Amino acid sequence: MPLQNRSSKTRRRTILLVIIMVLIVTIVAVLAAVLLANETKETSRQLLQWKGRGTTKNLQEVILGRCYNYITTVNPELRDKDCQNIWETMQKAFIYKNPCNITTEDYQPLLDLTSHPIPCNKSLFWSKTNDLVHRYTKTSHNFLTLEDTLLGYMADGVSWCGNPSSPGINYESCPKWSECESNPSSVYWKMASKMFAEAACGVVQVMLNGSIEAGAFRSNSIFGSIEIFNLDPDKVSTVQIWLMQNIGGPASESCTGRSITRLKSILEERNLRVSCEDNYRPVQLLQCASDPDHADCRLCTNSVQ
Repeated sequence: MPLQNRSSKTRRRTILLVIIMVLIVTIVAVLAAVLLANETKETSRQLLQWKGRGTTKNLQEVILGRCYNYITTVNPELRDKDCQNIWETMQKAFIYKNPCNITTEDYQPLLDLTSHPIPCNKSLFWSKTNDLVHRYTKTSHNFLTLEDTLLGYMADGVSWCGNPSSPGINYESCPKWSECESNPSSVYWKMASKMFAEAACGVVQVMLNGSIEAGAFRSNSIFGSIEIFNLDPDKVSTVQIWLMQNIGGPASESCTGRSITRLKSILEERNLRVSCEDNYRPVQLLQCASDPDHADCRLCTNSVQ
């Protein structure tokens, strides 16, 4: 009997030790899994760091809202456009992607969905006149800039970029144009600008800034590097240059200036007729609305009388 009791106690101790060992192994395994999961989660949260501002907050709502507003009130002729599909297609172009490796193929489906005709004699290009040109189009309603098209209207003033790891969109920072050429914003605007230029027909206008010391026309601008080379000479009859100087100057360049002469030469080589006007009167009058008592504006008023 004593031997049986010892044997029974030994078995119980062995079973208890086995149970304890199993518990220890289980706890270690669980802790390891938790640590690994946390490490993976932290890794997935790592975002690439850039110098530009991050993706606009509530980007989906912004793009959808602008899209619906455009096809409902701005250009009801496009009411059959599918805004939800447009947003999803735009998102696919950059989400979970390295923002320096975006291609034209990424955005082509979006351009196919958003393209629409531009009436002849209505296209207005610009460079370094952002505020003035859009004040003018909102006032006159006779011309359309890129930002007045569906593509431009949706994306004007917002930023976006993806990230290879979760959550797939970087809200902290995005590449500046100078950091890498193939970033989501740069590729988007270059493709949109190309499409806008290809659609132009009849007489087209371009508003340039004659108060820039370095010259009104810059060959490395979107207008200088993309848009003028995608104007179709078979569709475009004339390019009218409006060279606008700031009220009060400086008058850094006129229609006979060096950079404008270079622009004229490029356009003429492409068999495009060119005209240029210093301080196009309707736009100058708009400038004067902000500073009516300035001497330049008094001269402008006298010239109208």
